[in-house]
Amino acid sequence: MRKWFVLLCLLVIALPVAAQDAELEAWVCPEGFAGQTLNVYNWSTYVAEDTIANFEAACDVSVVYDVFESNEAVLARLRGGNPGYDIIVPTDYVISIMIAEDLIQPLDLTQIPNFANLDEDLLDGPHDPGNQYSIPYQWGTIGIGYNADLVGEEITTWQQVFEYDGPVAWLEDLRAMMGVALNQLGYDPNSENPDEIAEARDFMIENGGNVVAIAQDDGQALLERGEVHLTVEYSGDIFQVIDETGGNFVYVIPEEGTVVWVDNLAIPTGAPNPLLAHAFMDYILDAQVGADISNYTAYGSPNQAAIDLGLIDEELLSNPGIYPTDETSERLFFIADLPDAEQFYNDAWDEIKILLGR
Repeated sequence: MRKWFVLLCLLVIALPVAAQDAELEAWVCPEGFAGQTLNVYNWSTYVAEDTIANFEAACDVSVVYDVFESNEAVLARLRGGNPGYDIIVPTDYVISIMIAEDLIQPLDLTQIPNFANLDEDLLDGPHDPGNQYSIPYQWGTIGIGYNADLVGEEITTWQQVFEYDGPVAWLEDLRAMMGVALNQLGYDPNSENPDEIAEARDFMIENGGNVVAIAQDDGQALLERGEVHLTVEYSGDIFQVIDETGGNFVYVIPEEGTVVWVDNLAIPTGAPNPLLAHAFMDYILDAQVGADISNYTAYGSPNQAAIDLGLIDEELLSNPGIYPTDETSERLFFIADLPDAEQFYNDAWDEIKILLGR
């Protein structure tokens, strides 16, 4: 898995070529969708301000846009039966779970011609060989966001977070947080050993005395308001705060290593409008649309055409917190689907939250 990500980084951190002089042609919606509705279930703050409105105008359709705050939330929702969603955006290892449980349906890539715009090194991942069920949407890391004015020192390691004498927020992502703990203990972040998982649980409890919140993907808001000095968060969420506030906030990939992830577009089983869902996927993979999303969210773009055309802001492409260096990439790890150990992790996380009172 690390080799797959390192190959990705070798390509995307290269400086873009000059954008074409000719203006790009706008994406054109296939005919026959006028008056229809698309139901999207996505993470919050994860599209550009005009992404949805432009799709509605291009296809003369309406989009109902709901948000979720964790992979566990979208899994639980679909395990109870698809309530009517056409598009969902799960993280890589969750795609494996959904395929195994028949929660998502195969794609017809002939209806997604802009699939050709994607970085080949991001395709055919271990979570979905051949991209039969999913296509890359955005990618990034889980790291540390902090207020440099309040912390008063440079933060470079997880250990500093665990030892910090001040309010800290963790992320409500049990596999990521447990992966960090396992990695700190020298174990495989995807361990299936019950004793190692239990030791990681105890490590989190022993080092969680400064935790005032386990944030539902809103640690960046707690940080911005000064309710916490440090937070474990998704990379783009912190960079959005940096861009919006101009405050002295910092995002760092810890020296010990951390989680790298790829979020993906997929169509849940029982989707009421799978044809419009395919059109939406093709729209998202348009070079300009994809660039607009990544430029707004500050996450890594899987759209190689957007990079090659110089549509991604150079300031973002050259930021090692968004597009990590080769050296940093060697310390990153993916979360794997571990069906035989899923209950061990769930139980450990529940105990952590109970004992920390969070």
